[in-house]
Parts: sequence; structure tokens; C-alpha cells
Amino acid sequence: MNNAQSTGLIHIYTGEGKGKTTAAIGLTVRCAGSGGRVVFCQFLKDNRSSELNILRRLPQVELVLAPTCYGFYKYLNEEQRAEARQTYSQLLRRAISAATQPDLPTRLLILDEAIAAYNHRLLEPEVLLDFLRNKPNGLEVVLTGREPAPELMELADYLSDIHKIKHPFDQGIPARSGIEK
Repeated sequence: MNNAQSTGLIHIYTGEGKGKTTAAIGLTVRCAGSGGRVVFCQFLKDNRSSELNILRRLPQVELVLAPTCYGFYKYLNEEQRAEARQTYSQLLRRAISAATQPDLPTRLLILDEAIAAYNHRLLEPEVLLDFLRNKPNGLEVVLTGREPAPELMELADYLSDIHKIKHPFDQGIPARSGIEK
């Protein structure tokens, strides 16, 4: 690994526009295409998005997915929120463990929708913050989601805000397989 590669950086893809997960998938493919190992973890999603079909086929990509999707946070009762909190806290720990195995060097860790999980306290904030502050050299970390907390933005080396100018959903067109899901 050259000097530039030994410095793993933190990326945040945020904003109201479409493309946060798409950008993370693109970086996943780029990294895997160069021979790098990627750990790809999704929070708050149902594990049925089309991108997972192809990522499962890439030997350099390890998927770390929740066994259950709890739906939109605003519709969860306190019991469901507590269960989701336990599940997503364990998921974060699994992703960190997978990305920091000394015998399997990882170049890229994707934490898709970790920002929303963090904002809703569906994972242990101190675990994520401690990991980001002390992550291994050479490990790039990507977090996606809307409205990142100031402490996350402060830790980021890249902060990309994807603005929505226009979106088909606003005209009543639902998410389409292969494009938005």
C-alpha cells in the first residue's frame, strides 16, 4: 500500500437528493474492482434492494445485513424501537468486527443509512464515534443518510451533500426496481 492508500478517510454522503446509496455502491464496485476487500452494511433497509443481488456475487464484498427490517422509525412503538436499537447496535458491532479482522485486511467499510440510525439512537452513538476516531489506518469508511450530526460532520474528510432539484416521487411515481431500489 502506498502512502496515499495507507490513509483511510471518512466519507459522508448526505442530502435530500437521490444518490447517496448509489454513490456508496459505486465506490464499493470501484474498490472491489481494484482488488480491495469491502464490508457493506445497511441499516433501516429491508435487504431486498437490487444492488444487493450483484454485491452478493462479488467475492471481495462481504455483506453485513440486519435479519429484520422494522420499517419507518416514526411508525415504531417503544417496544419495536427498543428491539430495533438492539438489532442495529449488534449490526454495527458486526460490521466493525468484519472490517477490522487482522487476517482479512479491509480497504472500505460502507455504513449505509448509519446516519439515520445514529440520529434516531438506533445504534450506540459512542460505539460509532469511538470507531471513527480510532479506525485502522488504511480503512476508508462511508456513512450515508440525511442530516448528519455535527460530531459526524466534524470527523468526515469528505462531506458530499446531494441536493434534490426534482424527483419523480414528487409527481407520484414510486420507487422503481433497478433505479431507486
